[in-house]
Amino acid sequence: MAVTPDLARRLAAEALGTAMLVATVVGSGIMADRLTNDVALALLGNTIPTGAILVVLITILGPISGAHFNPAVTMVFALRREIEANAALFYIVAQIAGGIAGSLIAHAMFELPIIELSATVRTGTGQWIAEAVAAFGLVFTILAGLRFRPDAIPWLVGLYITAAYWFTASTSFANPAVAIARALSNTFAGIRPADLPGFIIAEVLGALLAMALASWMLSEQNPAPQALSKLKGAE
Repeated sequence: MAVTPDLARRLAAEALGTAMLVATVVGSGIMADRLTNDVALALLGNTIPTGAILVVLITILGPISGAHFNPAVTMVFALRREIEANAALFYIVAQIAGGIAGSLIAHAMFELPIIELSATVRTGTGQWIAEAVAAFGLVFTILAGLRFRPDAIPWLVGLYITAAYWFTASTSFANPAVAIARALSNTFAGIRPADLPGFIIAEVLGALLAMALASWMLSEQNPAPQALSKLKGAE
């Protein structure tokens, strides 16, 4: 019989996973930016490690905490009553703290100032729509994956984020904790702190919309009346 890990272990998994995710996003962005002046190639160098680390992290930490690593995802599961409200709040705190730690660790590895604010402007209607789309797609992918292929969740999420880096105008942050952490990095992956509210609001709205659609589209269907009558007639 499966035993749910205690809250302390679950929070540690959420903090560790989010830290490693952000360290990968920021660190690969720094490395890519140092190795090439081609922005498209640098973005590709940022994309592949991010998608890959998500597969790894969800696979190894999912059995412990569910591998949310994202306040928007935790919010959705709390609203669906699949995680306790108190635990959800602690999850979000752990995710934000872990994300910030990941950004600082990336700076330390590349010998940059440990704490710095990003100056990269990411704002405007297009960026906000992109973040809503990114978060919508991520949450819907998770919920549909849990409904039909729970064993494939690591790959589904990793591949979705890999694709969303390129089809969204914002390069798919899709995660308030990651957005906050990236605001503390004046590197390729950064976002200006002043632009955070628009991103976070868009991510939350996208996640809520995905939850609403999934609740309808993925719900269990009752047999049609005609099918029921045929079954009764055959008895």
